[in-house]
Amino acid sequence: MIMKTYPQNVIERVEDLTAPLAIRTEVFVEEQGVSLAEEIDGQDGACVHWLARDDRGPVATLRVAPMGTTAKIQRVAVLRRARGTGRGAALMRHVMAALAAEGFVRAKLGAQVDAIGFYERLGFVAQGPVYDDAGIPHRDMTRDL
Repeated sequence: MIMKTYPQNVIERVEDLTAPLAIRTEVFVEEQGVSLAEEIDGQDGACVHWLARDDRGPVATLRVAPMGTTAKIQRVAVLRRARGTGRGAALMRHVMAALAAEGFVRAKLGAQVDAIGFYERLGFVAQGPVYDDAGIPHRDMTRDL
């Protein structure tokens, strides 16, 4: 059997949404029970998509919705096999550096409450009350770039 190999630690912008949507479907729809209709919200075309790969293929994704000088980071998803490896944090750091280089001054996101600690370690600060998004408690967070 021929095994497809991928370069390690690759983080890139992507226009082909096949891998990002597959990751998001596995994480949000299959694992967390979000409906496919809520996950595929019609906003992907207005966003910039990022993908992280390891030596076995795509492992993490996110999308960014530009909002003036603020970048709204959305749909951050890491496959179960890559959680705890630092790939999600590496993706976030890479994207935030790229956003700063492009002139964005602030990043914001709606974090699942269970992931707030992850984002705090990346410099985000929680703001406002907890709210429901797709049946999952979330809280807004921001960070200067």
